[in-house]
Amino acid sequence: MTRSSDVAQHYVIAPDPQAERLTRAVTGTDQQGEAVEIRVVEERPLTIFLNAREIVTAMTIGDYPDYLALGFLRNQGMLRDSDTVTGVDYDEDLETVVVRTAEQTSHEDKLAKKTRTSGCAVGTVFGDMMEGLEDLTLPPAQVKTSDLYALAHTINRTPSLYLEAGAIHGTVLCREGRPLVYMEDVGRHNAVDKIAGWMFSEGIGAADKILYTTGRLTSEMVIKTALMGIPVLASRSGFTAWGVEIAQQVGLTLIGRMRGQRFVCLSGEERLVRDADPSAVPDEARKHSRKGART
Repeated sequence: MTRSSDVAQHYVIAPDPQAERLTRAVTGTDQQGEAVEIRVVEERPLTIFLNAREIVTAMTIGDYPDYLALGFLRNQGMLRDSDTVTGVDYDEDLETVVVRTAEQTSHEDKLAKKTRTSGCAVGTVFGDMMEGLEDLTLPPAQVKTSDLYALAHTINRTPSLYLEAGAIHGTVLCREGRPLVYMEDVGRHNAVDKIAGWMFSEGIGAADKILYTTGRLTSEMVIKTALMGIPVLASRSGFTAWGVEIAQQVGLTLIGRMRGQRFVCLSGEERLVRDADPSAVPDEARKHSRKGART
């Protein structure tokens, strides 16, 4: 049997639940009035600049600020494939990150219109949420159900901040049955943006990737995944109606409620290759289950 302590070795980037800056010890009392000490997740502001222009202040756990900034700007359409990034400067004391490009950019129209999303820690989308989706064609990839089961098995056994302290979301970039990059944050949108930033920075293609999230399959999650060019989005959690509608519009394969042998596909069924017998898949062991509902 694979030990959870060995699982993280298979990732390019894995969570670091023991990192000192990400959690702190807090004392309190339990239901019996007994003194307890638990770890809680840190939450700190990060202000993102594009060249000399302040774009947004995000609440984040503070890891990978460079990837978060790049991914946020990329997912908002403020940073495009043709843009040359000349530097990403992070100042821990000022809690700022500045992304610099070879040419100055102008995004007054997008900055003038903001939409607050349902994401935890209050996500923000600039401009038209559907911009860029009209002519989008996602790659005709296939996803094996055996890979989905393998991913769920590995990811749910990966040491993480959620298992250490809770109150956090995880998003994992995967290829076939292998998870590659596992990011966590207080908002699911931040975790996705970190992955987008890593892909942009490393020049990683999206056509053969799967995005796995521990949070709800909302409109924002579907839009970000589609704009990243990833054809498959999967989650342990459930769906929102608008998320399903947009996924069907853009042809994204949307899979939710992945628990043990079970899952539900509400969009993009044609990509599924059912090569695994669900009855042969072990039910999710209670000790590996992520306890508590995510909101």
